[in-house]
Order: sequence, then C-alpha cells, then structure tokens
Amino acid sequence: MRRATGYRCVAEIVLAIGTSHTPILTLPGSEWHNRAAADLRNPRLTLEDGTVLNYEELVARNGEPYGDVATVPMFNQIAYRCQQHLDRLAAEIERAAPDIVIVIGDDQSELYRPGNMPAIAIYWGQDVVTHSYDDEIPDWMKTVAKGYAMDETHVFPGHPDFALELIHGLMDRDVDLAVCNEVKDPQNAGFGHAFGFPVERLFGERSIPIIPVLLNTYYPPNVMSAARCHDVGEALRQVIEQSPSDYRVAVLASGGLSHFVVEEGLDRRLMDNLSGGRDILRSIPREALLEGSSEILNWIMTAGVASGLALQWSAYEPIRRTPAGTGIGVAFAYWSK
Repeated sequence: MRRATGYRCVAEIVLAIGTSHTPILTLPGSEWHNRAAADLRNPRLTLEDGTVLNYEELVARNGEPYGDVATVPMFNQIAYRCQQHLDRLAAEIERAAPDIVIVIGDDQSELYRPGNMPAIAIYWGQDVVTHSYDDEIPDWMKTVAKGYAMDETHVFPGHPDFALELIHGLMDRDVDLAVCNEVKDPQNAGFGHAFGFPVERLFGERSIPIIPVLLNTYYPPNVMSAARCHDVGEALRQVIEQSPSDYRVAVLASGGLSHFVVEEGLDRRLMDNLSGGRDILRSIPREALLEGSSEILNWIMTAGVASGLALQWSAYEPIRRTPAGTGIGVAFAYWSK
C-alpha cells in the first residue's frame, strides 16, 4: 500500500532471504558439543553420493582430519560470525518493510506426519500456530525450543487472502497443492522450527504476516526434484508479480545446507549459483539431497522466486562439530532490486 496514486496496483517482491535454522544458531558455541554427541549416535549420516553410514564407518572411510577445528574456541568464533550474519538479514527485513513474508520450509513431523506428508502445501489460515516440544527435554534443548518458538504454543499472523491468491495462481499454472487453514490441536500437531526460527530471530518486534509453504524434503517417496522445486519457485514469482494486490512481499528459505556430514562441495555448488545458475541448481541430483541435506530444496525453490532480483550478499560457514567432519553447512543470503 505504498505506491503513488495513478499507478496500477500490483504486488512486488522486494526481498528474498535464505537462512539456515540449525539448533546451533540458537546456542552459544560452548553448547555445540550436544549436537556433536547426536552426530556420534546418528546411524544415517549421508554423503553427497547418497552413501549412508554411521560415525564409525565415516571415520573408517575418511579418517578424522578436523580435530583442530572441532573445538570450543573455534565454535565460539563461528557462533559470533553467524549471529552477525543473522543480524544482517534482520536489518534487511527491517529496511525492506514487507507487508507479507512467504516462508518456504520443510515440515519434520510437526504439522504433518510421515506417511501422510504432502509433497508441497500452502497454509491459508488466519493464525499460524506452533507445536511445542515435550516438557522433559534437557536444558540446552529448552534454549533451542525458545529460539524455535516451540517452548510453548506461539501464534503468528497469517494472511489468508493473499495465500488464496497464491493457491489459485499456482493451481492455474499446473502446480498441484495440498492446502490447510487451521491448527486444531497444537499440542499434537502444529508448525515447527522452519517457521518459528525466522520469525523469532529475524522479525524483531515487528508483527509481519507469514504464509507458510511446506515442502516435503525428508520423507520419500514423494519428495520433489531440484528441477521441480526451481520451476515451482519461478511459477510462484509469476503469481506474486501478477497479483492485483498492492503488497510488498518477501520470500524466505528456511533450512540447510548439507548435514549431518558437511559436504562443502555440494554447499558451494548451491551458493555459487544462487544468481544466474538456474541449470546447475535444477540439476542437483536426488542422492545429494537426503536427510538434512534435503533442506537445500527450500533454497532452490526460493532462488526460483528470486530470479527477478539481484543477489546482494551471501555467507557460508562449514561447521564441523567432530574430528570426522560431521556437522552442518550454515548459509545466509539475500536478494533485492
């Protein structure tokens, strides 16, 4: 609602953002060892070629070359840089002053359940209600839960009218969607960390309506390909830009990058092609996008939406929590005109 009288009212994409949402972004570096302990127990550590193995098998394959970086002093340095990166994204949201933020994230058995998981869904309800963690969790997880808006039930504003425009526009462009418009029992099922984290960390005191786009990235067999995600992103851009609604719209990718083994080559293939690398993004194979690394699909879809904007800034932090290199590739970026 900011255009001068006499101009045709159309929606405008004013900003696109990508941010990781790993638990360690809510914790000081001195607490990252808790996530490292989970890596040691994880039986499904995945590599870029699709290999699945446990920690002992990873050590047997690659050794333990990262002992000098998997230390608390290094963690503290990286944690400080990551918070600076997040502050930069928060400042860009404040500068762009969007009326609506479309959040593209994955659902991890929070609203939907494996076996009843749509490939893609759009939420068009008035209230976006989070699901909370159980009370019996360790103290460090309570810190994570607060950063995720999952310490208790939180209610964020949705935007039903514009969400319906997106649904109709995408359906008209042959994008078949699941939809939902109500969270009936948030103690049983509600929105999770992919949506709570960016609101809590990046919105500040601003109450900005969000429209959740939920991708199934984790749970085969109905995970979309990288090519399909990028194509849907481009279709979403067309719907937004052709909307007669006079809104300033931001789009935000939540999640990623590679985990729970840091595959820096895969991560940099994404980061190096966020601007103008359409064919490369569309060609990332399924076997590279298993388990947590599947959240890269959220970024690929957002890159499709942002194809009319310029990539202004990006940052990448390969965080290896153990000597064998388990951890996560953490990334941040924004596009604008």
